[in-house]
Amino acid sequence: QVQLVESGGGLVQAGDSLRLSCAASGRTASTAVMGWFRQAPGKDREFVAAISRSGISANYADSVKGRFTISRDNAKKSAYLQMSSLKPEDTAVYYCAAQDGSIYAAASSYIYWGQGTQVTVSS
Repeated sequence: QVQLVESGGGLVQAGDSLRLSCAASGRTASTAVMGWFRQAPGKDREFVAAISRSGISANYADSVKGRFTISRDNAKKSAYLQMSSLKPEDTAVYYCAAQDGSIYAAASSYIYWGQGTQVTVSS
């Protein structure tokens, strides 16, 4: 069992940066693939980024490549999403998730989910 708690969301202006954190607890927290997803009002949840157990490999959605960076600290059982050059279209609830498969796995493969943190980017 893994419990996930996101933090770091807020209201920022376009072009600003924001760092989201995901604190994990549970016996397998440091061995799971960690991912970030987001859901904007009226839209489906979409993949943002995922990072391997070791932190060496990462996968990003095309819409955030070059602007967002995912990282993790297994000693702290935490994952992070550094977001830069934020755009109004990045506005969404951001969710942290964990699973035991690949960094290229679909959302349906993620077993554990956090409650989400709101990110709002004003123009």
